[in-house]
Amino acid sequence: MNANRPAVAFLPAPFFAKPDIVRRFLAWTQRANEEERAEAASALARAYLYSDLTPSLRNEAALAMTAQLDDPSALVRRALAEALSSASQAPHHLILALAGDEPDLAAAVLQRSPVLTDADLVDCAAAADVIAQSALARRPNLSPGVAAALAEVGEREAILTLIGNREVELRAGALGRIVERFGDDAQVREALLQRPSLPANLRARIAVATAKDLSVATAQWLPRERAQRIAREARDQTICSIATSCSGDERRKLVRSLRECGALTPALLLRSLLGGERDLFHEALAELSGLPLPRVAAFTLNPRGEGFAALARKAGLKSHVAPAFSAALAAIKTHGGADGEGLNLSLVQRVIDECERRDDPALGKVLALLWRFAAEAARAEAAGFTREAIAAAPARPLPHNLDFSPVNDDAGRALTLTGNFARLSPAQLEFSATTEDPGEEDLAPRIELPIDLIAALDDAA
Repeated sequence: MNANRPAVAFLPAPFFAKPDIVRRFLAWTQRANEEERAEAASALARAYLYSDLTPSLRNEAALAMTAQLDDPSALVRRALAEALSSASQAPHHLILALAGDEPDLAAAVLQRSPVLTDADLVDCAAAADVIAQSALARRPNLSPGVAAALAEVGEREAILTLIGNREVELRAGALGRIVERFGDDAQVREALLQRPSLPANLRARIAVATAKDLSVATAQWLPRERAQRIAREARDQTICSIATSCSGDERRKLVRSLRECGALTPALLLRSLLGGERDLFHEALAELSGLPLPRVAAFTLNPRGEGFAALARKAGLKSHVAPAFSAALAAIKTHGGADGEGLNLSLVQRVIDECERRDDPALGKVLALLWRFAAEAARAEAAGFTREAIAAAPARPLPHNLDFSPVNDDAGRALTLTGNFARLSPAQLEFSATTEDPGEEDLAPRIELPIDLIAALDDAA
């Protein structure tokens, strides 16, 4: 016998020699226990797949395996499923029946069988429970259509499995449906963000949902209004960052999605402009006004003109915010935009100056927003300067007079001044740590002030 061919030693020798295979096999199963029947099922499946059976014997073997589908033991049916799950020559009706069996048993077939068609898989996805759906979501060759069906009906764990399967192409429609169904689930959002090439409009919707969670979380220890502001500003920062990398068509979808979820706010558009990015503002005004994008872009070239004023009114920009947009566009036109790295402090300051010159009480809320932008931009600028300074600075020790060693701050010690203050001269002004026990050794090092600083103190006195 061929060493690579499975043996069927437990079956009678003439098992494959006579055409009454079904009758003899079924008679034998009446006397065998479930372990023996499971072993027989696996051997029969392997014989069907890999032995040189005549067509009539193959038909008999298929009929015998079909009879095993009604075996009361799941162990027998599982053995059949595992033996047939990866075989392209497995009988279709057998695979389809096993795919609808108990979830643990069906998982192997749903995950691996090449026999199942897309129509079969879609039907299985609709009827399966979370275990079977998860097995289906792990298929390496899952088609976009089946993935879309799973996105539509899959339970949460199956959806997470589907998102994590990098071999599956998840198209925009399926991803959008997942966001609609599970956008409030932080774990699903995080998994989606790990997907390569996630569309910008879906990333923005995830940012909006995350901001809502942030608002609820921070409201537990901050006033509600402040918590909401923190969440909105974090959301707008993320959306502006997303918008800078968008192409024209993708940006249009982003704006439409932001409008649908209520995130296309004047604060977002002003933040975008003050980062030197005009494209998002143009696309938003085209969406809000219904005018063609080229015409909107033409009006913004003259932000002081009547055309831009009319466009702003048609787009729904209130009179108390329009001057800030006009000033931002004028500043960008005169001084150029930014690098898309965030708010530009010089642009923000120019808009603040113009709004303050107007001395209009209606601009109060806009000015408050602009000053927050200025503070954010200043902090970002300082942080960038610090990073550059640290990267460029050589690793040298501090000057001696700035190298302050930590003092001993044990209980009973207090930092006090000692010395003769009546005569501050080139003599030293000393700091020392004293204790309740004058005899205890002073463990804190002395710190000497520079002579020129002492002289300055003398002058100030």
